[in-house]
Order: sequence, then structure tokens, then C-alpha cells
Amino acid sequence: MKSEKVKTKAIVFVICMVFLTTISGSLSNTGTHTQDKQFVEVKGPYYDPNAPEYESGEFIVKFKSNVSKNTINSINTKYGVSVKETLPSLSDPPGSKLLSIPQDKSVEEMIKIYESLPEVEYAEPSYIGYGCMVPNDPGYDPYQWHLDNDEYGGINMESAWDISTGSGVVVAVLDTGVAYENYGPYCQAPDLAGTNFVLGYDFVNNDAHPNDDHWPWGHGTHVAGTIAQTTNNNDGFAGVAFDCSIMPVKIADAAGSYYDNDFKDGFYYAVDHGADIVSCSLGGTPSNRIREAVEYAYNNGVTVIAAAGNEYLNGNQPQYPAAYDDYVIAVGATRYDETRAYYSNTGSYLDLVAPGGDLRVDQNGDGYDDGVLQQTYL
Repeated sequence: MKSEKVKTKAIVFVICMVFLTTISGSLSNTGTHTQDKQFVEVKGPYYDPNAPEYESGEFIVKFKSNVSKNTINSINTKYGVSVKETLPSLSDPPGSKLLSIPQDKSVEEMIKIYESLPEVEYAEPSYIGYGCMVPNDPGYDPYQWHLDNDEYGGINMESAWDISTGSGVVVAVLDTGVAYENYGPYCQAPDLAGTNFVLGYDFVNNDAHPNDDHWPWGHGTHVAGTIAQTTNNNDGFAGVAFDCSIMPVKIADAAGSYYDNDFKDGFYYAVDHGADIVSCSLGGTPSNRIREAVEYAYNNGVTVIAAAGNEYLNGNQPQYPAAYDDYVIAVGATRYDETRAYYSNTGSYLDLVAPGGDLRVDQNGDGYDDGVLQQTYL
């Protein structure tokens, strides 16, 4: 049984983005398979993720049924509040009151005061309700079926976004780098322009510019876009946890190959520089150095999520680090109808499966093969 030693602020985020390691295939030191496709446009509605949760100048109090009107008036006068409205109630009078808040007090302060009174049944904010978060990115609906869809649900992102969008979480992407900056011959991917990045490192070229040179797929960029592509910006596609911070850590070269030493160094860098989660959409054969790396992350409270691999048709051999199941959340791939994607590995080390795509079919009927749409630099 896996340890529950996970940083508190990462828990909801993990629920939101566990599928990310399968979305564009799994790099290995023997090759790469990707489930990917080009950008198309369709308009979507707008949602403001910064909208307030409750009104700032008022709060609601339910007085006990045996409290007289005069007593209520005396209490409100004492604390400088007035009744804005008597709210409809199925219970006995006097019911609930919508009360104004003095200018020198906050909602939280007034609730604390009224909750302490024996005459009060409860006090709470005047909450504001919203529909589920639906981003306005033109590629979101209906083409990003893996995030949310009416038939099978995808990973039900619209409900998850109402809980968390990843704010305060740092995700290290150990991959081929990310198209995150304009530097020398490299360019920033357009729909990563509003994504937050923290300092990363390139262990292939030994410099502080972990740019993506994986041609023609841009694997690391695709993974980073899945996690935190700039969202609700009327451009491109939506990301899973778009308010998180991405730490690009390049451990794989332009061909998608990596050395175990770079893998281990990348893990140690991510953990030592504040990553809460490490994403590994790559895998290969077992290695003591890779096992040491994921164990180091685990022992430091960092959550590791890894792709189970795409080798089902080639013998279905366990892929590592995913198969180090004492330390890693291993994720397999499904297609639109929630059955296993034909290429996705199986095995006892898998913890869960999530959308990865299947370019052989168009099960959702959108006119395109069922790949996973995200930012890359094709």
C-alpha cells in the first residue's frame, strides 16, 4: 500500500491531473509513440475564475424560533448592523435575516460574533453561486473530449476546476524540455505565454535553458501544455491545472532518449528546488539510479506521477519508473469510451487509467481522430 505522505496543497491537484502522463504517449530510451493532432477552432463561453465566493457587505443570520423581534433588534443595534431583508423560511418565525455589515468589520468578524450568541442558530456568508467553470479557449469544446464531455465525462474537469486550478503548486516536467522562452533558436509556444514558469535546468546540454528540441513532436511542450496551458485566454486550448507553476527539467534529447544519470539528476534538482509534483511521461527498463531518484522524491514528500508505457503490443513489459509502485502513481491510458487504449500497458503496478487517446477512431464524432489536443510547436 502506498504511503499517504503527500503535501497537503498537492492533494486536490493530483486528482485533477493524474492523467497527464499518458496523454501524448510515453517516451523511452527505445523510441516514442504519440497520440497528438493539429489545432482547430470552435468558440466557447466565458467564465471568470477570480469571481468572489460571497458578498462582502452582508451576511446571513438564522435566529432561534423563540427569540423575539425586540431581542433581535437589540442585538443588531448593539453590533451596528441593520436588516436588509427577511429571507423566506420554511421554519417558524423569525426565520433568517440578511444583515448589513459595519464599514469597520469584515464578514468573517461578524459571523464569529453572531455564532457566539445563544440566540443564534447559525451565521454564514451570503454566498454567490456560479455555473461550472467553462473556459473560453476556442479548442476546448467539443475537441478536448478528454477534459470533459457529456457522454463519458472525460476527467470531469469542469467540476474539478470549481475546486482547484492548481494555484500554489509547482510541477516539474521531466521530459524533452518545454518551449517556454524566446532564446537563441528557440521560441515560446504561443499558448504558454500566460503560463507561470519557475527556474528549471537542462541536464542534456548542462545549462539553465531547458528548451524543447524534440522534433517533430515537441513531447515535453505537449505534456506541459496538458498540465498548465494558458487557459481562458480566447486562444488555443485549456490546461488541466492552469494556475500551477511549471518547472521545466530537460533530461531527454531531441530523439527522446535519456541517460539514467540525467534522469536521477533531474529528479534531485526538482525535489531540491521546490517541486511538489514530478511528472514523468517517459519510461524504460529498471535501473538502480532511477529507483534511487523516485525514492528520494518520495522520502521528501514529493508526489511522482509516471506513464505506464505504450508497449502493450510489443510484449507489455513493465515500464520504469512507473513500475516502482511503492513510490510512484502509475497511470495507464484510455480512449473516448473509457476502454483501454490499444497501446497502453497493463500490470499490477498500475494505480489508475485516464484519457490518452486513440488516433485510429473518432468515437466522439467531431470529425477528427481521437487524439489529445494540447500546445506543441508543430
